[in-house]
Amino acid sequence: MLRSLYDWTLRLAAHRHAAPALFIVAFIESSVFPIPPDVLLIPMVLAARDKAWRYALICMIGSVLGGMAGYGIGFFLFESIGKPVLELYGYAAKFGDFATYYNEWGAWAVFIAGVTPFPYKVITILSGVTALDVGVFTIASVLARGLRFFVVAGLIWKFGPPVQEFIERRLGLVFTVFIVALVGGFIALKFLP
Repeated sequence: MLRSLYDWTLRLAAHRHAAPALFIVAFIESSVFPIPPDVLLIPMVLAARDKAWRYALICMIGSVLGGMAGYGIGFFLFESIGKPVLELYGYAAKFGDFATYYNEWGAWAVFIAGVTPFPYKVITILSGVTALDVGVFTIASVLARGLRFFVVAGLIWKFGPPVQEFIERRLGLVFTVFIVALVGGFIALKFLP
């Protein structure tokens, strides 16, 4: 299944509507989609290296806007569903302490998740749940996602096909790390005081 989803994304790269598809994939990856937009960005840059920076910008904008949607998911669903559940089980006070702690370090959490394999979507939703300052969240997201996608585009622009081969050889590992980080993030949220 992972390979077929990856192959489907690669086919999008050759389509005449690849740039809007890149935006959409970057947007939904920031809140729900399991495959990072890099798998579309890489072949697009390989196919049109002169558009590398344009594609990186599209990716960054889509990802940051998707991150804001993830923030909204966390913010609005927490108030309507999550908070009453916490109160029912007596964890509302502990969550308040966690939210304060998270918000002290939230900009770093957003930045680290934005540039590493840790699922950015977990942090976008968590940032909304804890009501991290929207300005801090947005600035950290722009810096992190900009760095990530411009570095990827720059590497592909400079080195070309060998970089794609490196990523494709490790697709299973990248996906495994994603799953472990996603599950680990949810477990950490469950057991943090």
